[in-house]
Amino acid sequence: MDFRLTEDQRALRRGVRELLARLFDREALRAAVDARSLDRDLWRELGAAGFFALRLPEAEGGVGLGLPEAVLVFEEAGRVLLPGPLVSTHLAAGTVPGAAEGAVVVTGASEGLVPWLDEADVVVGDVSGAVPVRSVDPLTPLHRLPGTGGRAHPFLPQGLRPGGTPAAERLPTTAVLLTAAEQVGSAGATTDMAVSHARTREQFGQVVGGFQAVKHLCAGMLVRTELARAAVWAAAVTGEAVEIAGAKLLADEAATRNARDCLQVHGGMGFTWEADVHLHLKRAWVRAELGMTVSQAEEAVAAAL
Repeated sequence: MDFRLTEDQRALRRGVRELLARLFDREALRAAVDARSLDRDLWRELGAAGFFALRLPEAEGGVGLGLPEAVLVFEEAGRVLLPGPLVSTHLAAGTVPGAAEGAVVVTGASEGLVPWLDEADVVVGDVSGAVPVRSVDPLTPLHRLPGTGGRAHPFLPQGLRPGGTPAAERLPTTAVLLTAAEQVGSAGATTDMAVSHARTREQFGQVVGGFQAVKHLCAGMLVRTELARAAVWAAAVTGEAVEIAGAKLLADEAATRNARDCLQVHGGMGFTWEADVHLHLKRAWVRAELGMTVSQAEEAVAAAL
């Protein structure tokens, strides 16, 4: 099986990266952190670009692409820390009116946590009694369902069948995979940030990238990113639940460990609010608790062995 990207897929990834560079650059990221609210204009721009309707058939007004292409798009979203319930709205496209166009924001419960509940126009599932909790990520406000302690059943918006999804019970794995793709994007971004800093920052008369310890950190980050990316891409092609669980496991590790190693490469300045590294680490922590936790992924993989 050939897992290399086609020319069309490479063009899609390139186009999405250019689009997000225009719509959500670092200045917009920092503005979102300060605002702590969802930018509806940005949401509609994403809808107009086909972000949410990517897997809807063309006959239904969608782009007509598949899960492998969606994974590429969500990886780019994770790379720039695009905020909002992206996965939920994407899955609702074609079923919830306005979701595909970005006119409606859709969210749902995942592991007992409900992201962006106050901003959502449509909530999938019963979230009655959900209470706000302090989120470590300033770009992901959270509510917690009562009695879950932050844990509940996996994300299961029953009855939704966007983009030709064969059955509602497959939606949890789709949500998990797209969340994993976002984690891979974040892991790739922090790798690039660490390498860029190591090439320019000087200490003791030489760039810090010349020190063996820093080289090892950057090399380890690259390996984790590429392993997770390969697992996510492969799972997008096969659609096997156990492979998706394994991909989420690798992606969570890559995103969280890479962000921590990126902090180390940056040294003291990496721990400041002005640096973006901490935003990647905080988002990685939150995503690791959504869709499928590390322990759940481990159990799923172990059960299949």
